[in-house]
Amino acid sequence: MNNYRIIKLSDHPARKEQAAVWFSQKWSVPLSAYKESMAEAISGTSPVPQWYLAVSGDEIIGGLGVIENDFHDRKDLAPNVCGVYVEEPYRCRGIAGELLKAVCDDMAGQGIETLYLLTDHTSFYERYGWEFFCMALGDGETQMSRMYVHRAEHCRKRTKESNIHASMATWLVASREL
Repeated sequence: MNNYRIIKLSDHPARKEQAAVWFSQKWSVPLSAYKESMAEAISGTSPVPQWYLAVSGDEIIGGLGVIENDFHDRKDLAPNVCGVYVEEPYRCRGIAGELLKAVCDDMAGQGIETLYLLTDHTSFYERYGWEFFCMALGDGETQMSRMYVHRAEHCRKRTKESNIHASMATWLVASREL
């Protein structure tokens, strides 16, 4: 049972301070950087940056953002999903996947069909339609990290293919019953 909802911070500006503190604690990025980015998101002057939260009542249980560059050397690969995090007691419940879907859908709705994500994780983001793109070097890092890409047209194609396969399966079952 889902006792949480996904919200867009710009639709809930009163949560800005709470969200900035939460992200800063998770990622050791200065609080002022989050406050500045979130204020820009709330101003609504541009689709990027944006911030999304999974909330259960007043508690933030997960979140992520979209910024121009997530502190790496590939400045040409933008915008970036960043700060993907789900509190440990809430993991393995699909919350990260719902956050990723929400951000991809929202960005596509604003005309941003390609997103990038820098991570050290392997075989996690693929479950949610992301594809390995290249290796990139994080600012101040000595080891390369994995850069993933998410293309909205790829998801539309997969959804269309899934619908075709489902229709074919239904037809096959129906034809066997005749």
